[in-house]
Order: sequence, then C-alpha cells, then structure tokens
Amino acid sequence: MKKKIEQVQVLLDALPYIRKYNNEIFVIKYGGSAQTSVELKEKFARDIALMYLVGIKPVIVHGGGNAIGEVLTRMDMKSHFVDGMRVTDESVMEVVEMVLSGSINKEITDLLNEHGAPALGICGKDASMLKAKALDMEKYGYVGEITDVDLKVINNLLSEKFVPVIAPIATGQMVGHPGFNINADIAAGYIAGSLKARKIIFITDTPGVLDDKGKLIPTLDGEEIDTLKTRGTIAGGMIPKVDACLNALRRGVRKTHIIDGRVEHALMLEIFTSEGIGTVIKS
Repeated sequence: MKKKIEQVQVLLDALPYIRKYNNEIFVIKYGGSAQTSVELKEKFARDIALMYLVGIKPVIVHGGGNAIGEVLTRMDMKSHFVDGMRVTDESVMEVVEMVLSGSINKEITDLLNEHGAPALGICGKDASMLKAKALDMEKYGYVGEITDVDLKVINNLLSEKFVPVIAPIATGQMVGHPGFNINADIAAGYIAGSLKARKIIFITDTPGVLDDKGKLIPTLDGEEIDTLKTRGTIAGGMIPKVDACLNALRRGVRKTHIIDGRVEHALMLEIFTSEGIGTVIKS
C-alpha cells in the first residue's frame, strides 16, 4: 500500500507542470548516448510518448555524428573535423544525408510510433523548411549556416497531432545542389526560436554546463556564458549548445535546458520536477 501511495504522490507532484505545459511546444535536441544505447532509446521514446499524451507538443531534432562516422569508415571515405565541425565535401554530404534523413530518422520515428507517440520523419529539405548558405566553403565545405526557417510543414504536422522528427539537412536553394549539413544543436535552436517554443531541451552526455572544478552550474545567463567561454570553461562541443540556447532565447523561447541523457528518464526529471537535473539558461 505504501508503494502505491508513493506512486500516486509522484503523479500529484507532476500535476502542476502537466497543467502549465498543456498545448505548449517543446523542442528536444536528441543526441549523445541516449541516441545510441538500446535501453536509453526505449526510455526516451516512453518519455516523449508521455509528454505527448499529457498535451505537450514535442518537436524532435536529432544528430547522428557517430553513425555518420561509422558509415564513412565502412565505405573507406576519409573525414576530418575543423573547429568541431565535420568538413563535408560533396561525397561526404551524400553519406550525411543518407544516414541522417534515412536510417536514423526512420529509427526514431518507428520507435516513437511503437510507444504511442504518432511521429513523422522529415528533413530540412522537405518543402524547403530549412534554407542555408555555406558557412565557409573553403574551410568546411557543405556545412551550412541557416538563413530561414519555413514553419509550414512543422505547423501542419503539429495541427494534425503528429510529432515531427527532423533531420538537420538544409536546402541549397539551387537545382542540383547537394544541400547543407547543419549542426543539429544550431538547427534545433533556430527551429525552437521560429516556433516560439516554450522550451528547448538539449540531451547530451554531460550533466549540463560544468564549472572549472567539474561541478554542475544549475543556471546561467548570457553574460555568465561569455565569461566562461573567455576562461575556456565552456569549450568544444558545449559551445554550439550554449550558442543555440542564447539564439533561441533571443528569438522568443522562454527557457532552455541542457541535460544528461545518460540519466534514465532525464526528460521527465527536468520537466515534471521542481529541482530538475541539468543547467537552465535564461535570458
């Protein structure tokens, strides 16, 4: 009986958040171990299904760098990184699109559908949803910088009660152009800002933003982030995440989160509890 009462109490504790977030759009950037571990994949899908069933409107933006690297290796194609970004020539771009828009996107979509969240996979090329230009063609190749987000497809899917699952490939807006590889963190930030989402949540392989001693920083603002960047505390792959958070906040997102996807049901803990588990970045 005690265990049953505790279970009911958990639901009651979550009730204010369920009420507050009903009919709100949450953009989830899905990556890291949560995207590769079989057990964590299942828990992620269940979390999204629960969010969907209580009235939240999830929009998933996913990466897939590890899977792209594995396919390139199998195909004996060389690939390297500059400033944390994969240099993408035309042949690598074909593989990037094949992996992101194909196998990974469909795996996520199937998993969500199996758990009761009706999902539909798309990429940024569909209906020219994501438009981009070269970030620096000589330096990075077909790595893009987003110039415009057309929300028509996403809004149509949300209105029809689907969960959009988005692969971060952008159109080059010219016939025969191979398109652009977009950093998934940056793409998620632009999409969340354009949607004026209530939240954007980055699922990563770190507890959040850490200080010089490796301790979690619960909350940050733009000024504090600049200081931590200057000191080198925020570096590497965390830079595009915090930049995407700040970009989303400037565009109208109310709150941004960076959480540890290695924690079981990390989304539930961040959304439906008062303490949360990661770093919240506020405007």
